[in-house]
Amino acid sequence: MMFFLFTRARRGALLIGGALLVLSACQSKPDTAALDRLPYIGERQVVPRADGGPADTLYATIPAFTLTDQDSATITNDTFKNKVYVADFFFATCPSICPKMQSEMLRVYEKFKDNPRVLFLSHTIDPEHDSVAVLRDYAQRLGVQDASRWHFATASHDTIFSLARAYYVSAQKDASLAGGFAHSGAFTLIDSQRRIRGVYDGMNPDEVARLIEDLPVLLKEEAETTAQAAL
Repeated sequence: MMFFLFTRARRGALLIGGALLVLSACQSKPDTAALDRLPYIGERQVVPRADGGPADTLYATIPAFTLTDQDSATITNDTFKNKVYVADFFFATCPSICPKMQSEMLRVYEKFKDNPRVLFLSHTIDPEHDSVAVLRDYAQRLGVQDASRWHFATASHDTIFSLARAYYVSAQKDASLAGGFAHSGAFTLIDSQRRIRGVYDGMNPDEVARLIEDLPVLLKEEAETTAQAAL
């Protein structure tokens, strides 16, 4: 049986103009400074143990993927092994929310760019236009010189749109809009086990500030988990 971490109301989507999706989780603002651990976002499965011990809880994870970044490097889930990362979805010619989103993501990047345990992953939703060369130019214009820290990635439309759903981000073609695409501006925080630990409105500076506050909480949790496993 599948259980949900949030009620249907809290997990419901907010549709903007019938096209954009923002999780209600983006709008809840727990006092993470007082928490030892961040919540898990999404579905969970409680699995009884064969030995009769306490049941195991399995949390939803980001599915396996293979992408190509701005340096023509192949990146997979293993690229982010033992790291935490922040993901979003954009396209280089976006005339609406992307400039604001990437400006806010740059705030987070500048804060953590010297921490090797934090990575960033931006997926283009327009792979037909956003070639490797376009992505490289886009990253450089943002001031991102190290592709190993912030990957701007491409793949087929089907792959990207499927991944967007896994990250709780809406993305779709929409010829009625300038740029030809509709997508939400969510930033998604992923732990080292590929589990979603936070979803934030990338258009809202207060939400991005909360992400900046949440990252050290997750890093501390990861460090404690690693230390316990080494005992």
